[in-house]
Amino acid sequence: MSQRYPPVTIIGAPTDIGAGHRGARLGPDALRIAGLHEALVGRSVDVIDRGNLVGPQNPWLDAVDGYRHLAEVAEWNRIVMEAVYAELSIGRMPVMLGGDHCLGLGSITGVARHCRETGKKLRVLWLDAHADFNTSQVTPSGNIHGMPVACLCGLGPQPLTHLGGDAPAITPDVVKQIGIRSVDPGEKQLIKEYGLDVYDMRYIDEVGMRRVMEEALEGLDENTHLHVSFDVDFLDPLIAPGVGTTVPGGPNYREASLVMEMIADTGRMASLDIVELNPVLDTKNATGLLAVDLVESLFGKSTLMRD
Repeated sequence: MSQRYPPVTIIGAPTDIGAGHRGARLGPDALRIAGLHEALVGRSVDVIDRGNLVGPQNPWLDAVDGYRHLAEVAEWNRIVMEAVYAELSIGRMPVMLGGDHCLGLGSITGVARHCRETGKKLRVLWLDAHADFNTSQVTPSGNIHGMPVACLCGLGPQPLTHLGGDAPAITPDVVKQIGIRSVDPGEKQLIKEYGLDVYDMRYIDEVGMRRVMEEALEGLDENTHLHVSFDVDFLDPLIAPGVGTTVPGGPNYREASLVMEMIADTGRMASLDIVELNPVLDTKNATGLLAVDLVESLFGKSTLMRD
């Protein structure tokens, strides 16, 4: 099978700064222990692991003015944004290992900057149980890992919405969310108001995962940068228990494999997040091993050679 991927750079972002449970900061090394680097090399991918980024410690404080750890979250996302942008600028594909999903804000802000500078269209696939379109007004927890999509679209505090200097970093039409099954009441209204494109589990059950992916990937061309933000809680907790915010009724192994293989078939994936793996809550790193298996499918693993 011909190689369709640029050289890959693994970037660890070991923090649970935006989460409600401790442990996601161990996710990058759990993915490494599960064999991520070796799996990509086995797919004939040129891989460099830059190690882990260093950022603020988690102070584990209550929310202030509706946000927990705002200054620390902003700093972590700035660090991630710059690391992701730097790799894209030298022609490498960044694979950001979280850490919690608040880091998707920094990763995608860096990707969006690269797309603006290169004239590329951006498409984001947000694989998640949660829409992450909250604001401080509609969520009681203040955990920012429930807010990154809203912040990317310009809703939220200035240190996050203007992380890259401009706001919004993206518009809602750029994002296709798949696997959603947990949305707060106020968040539902915001999703409707902003026209976010959400393929929830009911729609997946009604039409099937193949049609969902055909719709989500429609219109990709050679001028499209496809970013995949893979929150491990996208998966059903029966097969992926090692996350802090499990929601029953998610995609099973075959559905998840189909998602990854259809993304690989496009040949357009140019950046990737893998987030929210919490090995403290896992069993013998089973969720980490499953995540690596699915990432292999993102890089072309399939039962047969397909055109």
